[in-house]
Amino acid sequence: MIRAGLTGSIGMGKSTTANMFRDEGIPVYDADATVHALYEGEASPLIEEAFPGTTRNGKVDRELLGKQVIGKPDAMKSLELIVHPLVHAKEQEFLKSAEASGADLVLLDIPLLFETKGEGRVDVIIVVSTTAEDQRARVLARPGMTVEKFEAILSRQVPDAEKRKRADFIVDTSSGIDSARDQVKAIIAEIRQKAV
Repeated sequence: MIRAGLTGSIGMGKSTTANMFRDEGIPVYDADATVHALYEGEASPLIEEAFPGTTRNGKVDRELLGKQVIGKPDAMKSLELIVHPLVHAKEQEFLKSAEASGADLVLLDIPLLFETKGEGRVDVIIVVSTTAEDQRARVLARPGMTVEKFEAILSRQVPDAEKRKRADFIVDTSSGIDSARDQVKAIIAEIRQKAV
């Protein structure tokens, strides 16, 4: 079973691209969705213990947590030490399940693939990218997003140009949905062809 890693900086269209793989019948593991679920479940008491006052009704309040970790590298590291092992365990469960169901290809949607040195967990790396102008416009259109928040997020991410260099495939989302979907179909076909 081939493990393709999907990554890309904020606002590149990664979630939309992951859904295109899903539409093609590829099982998709969503690291972000896993984190959200963990924040509402098993990670919540661990995070509350490390960062008191960051949960409400047994769930992590992302805004309250953000105030304690954003822009604070040591706090961010402590949070990652709690969350990353839990996320990794869920990923292993997903891989076992996909293999048992006979999947020949799976997609691991991991926003911080490079940042967490996760390249060794995948066989192929697909980077979702667009122009800096598109990226900025998409991100700043999000509710609650500010230029400062956007720049803080970017500062923690491997630059897009570097991601593109390290990719096996690039999905360029600057030309719209139909173009991106065609690229996804071509990538799936090429990965499967090489595996034969």
